[in-house]
Amino acid sequence: MSLNLEIIMPSKVVFKDEVDEIIVPTVNGEITILPNHVGLLTQITEGEITTKKSGKEHFLAITGGYLEVNKNKVTILADYAIRSEDIEIAKVQEAQKRAQHLMQEKVSEKDFAEIQSELRKSILQLKVANKRKRHSVTP
Repeated sequence: MSLNLEIIMPSKVVFKDEVDEIIVPTVNGEITILPNHVGLLTQITEGEITTKKSGKEHFLAITGGYLEVNKNKVTILADYAIRSEDIEIAKVQEAQKRAQHLMQEKVSEKDFAEIQSELRKSILQLKVANKRKRHSVTP
């Protein structure tokens, strides 16, 4: 038995597949969802999602959202999410440098908060991309 997982952003479906297990960061800590999990609705925090299928792990970065478990269907409505294999490391590193540079300049509180958010997002993406590299099997 497996879980039907769908991760949706306002602009697109990020992930849709059958998985054996999902590990998700929530406001109450990290939770693991297995088949036949009790119904649940909870808020997701910034962090990484791990899915497991046939012994293989896949990773996603998420900046927040909501998770619903209903029978063996898991739906995640994400503010922002990206699969580790879709992360372009060079672009993320450039965005991180830009954000760090902008934080040194005088900006409004609102702009500073947005820059800080972008910096956190880029750090998270690099962490998830590096985790994927460490877990990749090389022939």
